[in-house]
Amino acid sequence: MKNVVLLGSTGSIGTSTVKVADDLPDQVRLLALAAGNNSELLLEQTRRHKPAAISISEPAKAKELQNALGTAAQVFYGEEGLIKLATLPAADIVLIAIVGTAGLKPALAAIRAGKDIAVASKEILVMAGEIVMNEARKYGVRVLAVDSEHSAIFQCLDGKPSSSVRKLWLTASGGPFRDKTLWPKEKFSEITVERALKHPSWVMGRKVTLDSATLFNKGLEMIEARWLFDIEMARVGVVVHPQSIVHSMVEFVDGSLIAQLSTPDMCLPIQYALTYPDRAVSERVQTNFPKIGTLTFEEPDVERFPAIELARRAGEVGGTLPAVLNAANEIAVEAFVNRKINFPQITELVRRTMDAHKVVSHPTLEQILVADNWARRAAAV
Repeated sequence: MKNVVLLGSTGSIGTSTVKVADDLPDQVRLLALAAGNNSELLLEQTRRHKPAAISISEPAKAKELQNALGTAAQVFYGEEGLIKLATLPAADIVLIAIVGTAGLKPALAAIRAGKDIAVASKEILVMAGEIVMNEARKYGVRVLAVDSEHSAIFQCLDGKPSSSVRKLWLTASGGPFRDKTLWPKEKFSEITVERALKHPSWVMGRKVTLDSATLFNKGLEMIEARWLFDIEMARVGVVVHPQSIVHSMVEFVDGSLIAQLSTPDMCLPIQYALTYPDRAVSERVQTNFPKIGTLTFEEPDVERFPAIELARRAGEVGGTLPAVLNAANEIAVEAFVNRKINFPQITELVRRTMDAHKVVSHPTLEQILVADNWARRAAAV
């Protein structure tokens, strides 16, 4: 039985993790749950799974939840609450599914408490990959991937060293604007928020869905892969695969390629991270190749989607630049959602912010957070 702390239980990854716990009641126990503002769903999850502790962002909502639950669970709040849950003595693994930078400090706290972490929040490794992976090595804990692409690479590598790898290939659906006949670059300024939120393959939260439309999501994943698998950016590539069946591939130095394939369902990589090194029986994911029929692959169109090259630059330069890329993108996406900028201006705003930044190499956590704050101010519109 794995005792799991789930930070971000009411979001897209969080609710999928709860499904995995429902599927595997003898193997996965939700020891603690944390949510942002959705106290109603958190209360429902708590009554169903009976965690020992929960946390929510606001103290007023924490008080309401404590009154509703009585002594059934301890209720915490804010950043301190997240850190409290992440360091619970009984926890075996902490799954971090909080969008944005809020998961960084709890992740480091969990590592320093000797807990394995499962990372669904890209920001943790994009902003502070060097620090997080160094701390994981220092404390002898594992950093497991929850993203379908990184889970696929982890499964394909199967413990082989980075010296055996020629290239890691992250697959991308291409998003809703992949077809350049329907969506030439000249029409990008006409793209609405509603249209950008219609992803062709996956059901995800708003931020990740919009990042998939710009391909920033794939760019962030490239930086994440660089740290997770201890490999330089030059050996991380992207290939567009519209069917989203091949979740990623590893090309080895002898020319062999190993891929992980399945029908798109986030429950599968979540389950693998929580049960690793075992594979639990599940009927949730069914893959029918005759029905799928054809798998196709394309080069990414970096002229229409320059986010990939911006991310490659950030990953190669390193230091505080990935944190700036990430923060500027968060601000730009929010500005697009609020109709302050158009779709192509998301990428341009990130580029301008990166160009204006003075990079700090091998930064401390404090320097990373300073760069993050600077980028948010610099990108504000």
